[in-house]
Amino acid sequence: MAGSYKMKILHLDKNHILLLNQLKDLGYTNHEDYFSSKDEVEQKIQDYDGIIIRSRFTIDKQLLDAAINLKFIGRVGAGLENIDVAYAKQKGVYLISAPEGNRNAVGEHTLGMLLSLFNKLNKADDEVRNGKWLREENRGVELDGKTVGIIGYGNMGKAFAKKLRGFDVEVVCYDIKNDVGDENCRQVLLLEFQERVDVVSLHTPETSLTLNMINTDFINQFKKPFWLLNTARGKSVVTKDLVEALRSGKIFGAGLDVLEYEKASFEDLFENESMPEAFKYLINAENVLLTPHVAGWTVESKEKLAQTIVDKIKDRFC
Repeated sequence: MAGSYKMKILHLDKNHILLLNQLKDLGYTNHEDYFSSKDEVEQKIQDYDGIIIRSRFTIDKQLLDAAINLKFIGRVGAGLENIDVAYAKQKGVYLISAPEGNRNAVGEHTLGMLLSLFNKLNKADDEVRNGKWLREENRGVELDGKTVGIIGYGNMGKAFAKKLRGFDVEVVCYDIKNDVGDENCRQVLLLEFQERVDVVSLHTPETSLTLNMINTDFINQFKKPFWLLNTARGKSVVTKDLVEALRSGKIFGAGLDVLEYEKASFEDLFENESMPEAFKYLINAENVLLTPHVAGWTVESKEKLAQTIVDKIKDRFC
């Protein structure tokens, strides 16, 4: 930071304490505001050089116009979908995310979901707790010999593929970018992907290309029934189409850490108070495993996410 001017950062979500401490050590002035409304934040945002946020609200055109001195936004998470990225870049605001911080957590969570589905762990656990001892009904299937398909081979997809190295499986990926495959995964065209895979795992950001991507038309193009895992973004999967595929057996089972019904903040489930019919099916389905958007939400990732943001701010501005 040039001269003696101390850049001021507004923290809009609570994160690991190291974020505040290390930025202070670097000479930044930290202000914390975890409760003001978006309108109230807009009234004072012109005083700040940086914003640190998770998913509390959207950084849209109106807020960016008010932030006349803004130099950067740090999102303590993997994606930037709650920020108007194009407009921020147009205004010269540097955008920082931290997919490196929770990729390992997502990889482990995804593997855990897959193994739990294959071995009916959630169903069996519930039955034993209720006095049922059903062995044949809980006979599982093995991962060895299967073909695992990853859609989106970035930080999260690569972390999941790395976790699969100890299994006798073939791992393939489909990605809109070329030449992303590595020693853990072979990149294939979509046609081969849909012909071969037994498991589909989503690791894509939320974009216009991925919105409602997993729908009936897409599902029906697969040669074999498959298992679906989504630890990416809920709006990539059309839930009613997923339910239809679960009912018909086109999809054997699903592990969902995210749902299309999540609010944009990711902090609550439904946009309104009514429960969609498709969700009612999911919560009663024995071949569906649900978690509340916590795949990247570990003790370790909380620290790593914060450290990644600090390091990127330091590299850019110090």
